[in-house]
Amino acid sequence: MRLRSAMRPSSTRWLFITALAVLALRSPETSAAQATPPPRVLRVCADPNNLPFSNERQEGFENRIAELVARELKSELRYVWWAQRRGYIRNTLRAGLCDLFVGMPTGLDMVLVTRPYYRSTYAFVTKRGGPRIQSFDDARLKRLRIGVQIIGDDFANAPPAEALAHRGIVGNVRGYSVLGSYRDPNPPSRIVRAVSNGEVDVAVVWGPLAGYFARRSTVPLRVVPVSPEVDVPYLPFVFDIAMGVRRGETALRDSLDAVISRRQRDIDRILADYGVPRADTPATVGSLERGPERSTGSTEGTSATR
Repeated sequence: MRLRSAMRPSSTRWLFITALAVLALRSPETSAAQATPPPRVLRVCADPNNLPFSNERQEGFENRIAELVARELKSELRYVWWAQRRGYIRNTLRAGLCDLFVGMPTGLDMVLVTRPYYRSTYAFVTKRGGPRIQSFDDARLKRLRIGVQIIGDDFANAPPAEALAHRGIVGNVRGYSVLGSYRDPNPPSRIVRAVSNGEVDVAVVWGPLAGYFARRSTVPLRVVPVSPEVDVPYLPFVFDIAMGVRRGETALRDSLDAVISRRQRDIDRILADYGVPRADTPATVGSLERGPERSTGSTEGTSATR
């Protein structure tokens, strides 16, 4: 994917913000006014075609959160656009091309994460007049056509596919890649459209995608969070989402933690605007205590993983 850095300030997945302070050099005779340092630059890595998280027109909720953070840090916001594909973090954040991802699962060890600012869940999506499914133990799943998200180029299974397989539900399951064809707008949305057009009877979708595209469907859809939140023996459907910076960048991480703490209610309003299903209590998740580099939760197998 072609790398492009947007040098203009932002006006509004996925995904990350950073603070880089550039100080002006001055000679002993330079006046204090002339010595004023240039503004900080916040380089955010984001996918240019991945609503509801982010896009090049800066219409995603991660774009809006990035703008909020930039204002709080009194920094200029710049984007580095890069499609979320294999090696995305290695080729951007860890390569020094950007400094922050706005949406990052807390269990990812490749980065240093902030405190989480929301927790979401997988959800069942059906037509409003169709069956109301709440659990993988619903006997109707054995005969319904089911759509599930498949992760990455190697088609690894997300937690819902694993849960169905554990119950012997395989033959009536259809996979939809979270990558999709990049020629289409917002490729991951295809699984929600599959419910609208009758391709499948029910889909199990990562919450932010489910909530956003169900709201925009011309066919009325129902979104019901998966229950329980953790399947046996240990297969979670709920994940904490934070911001991510390079390991060792504790000062930046701490500054972002402070922004999350101060502006959690504003972040909650942004998430509500996009229909993000919440598995936490809004305005409280950002107050979690955490040690210097502790990260909580697990993201193995989740489509939230970058």
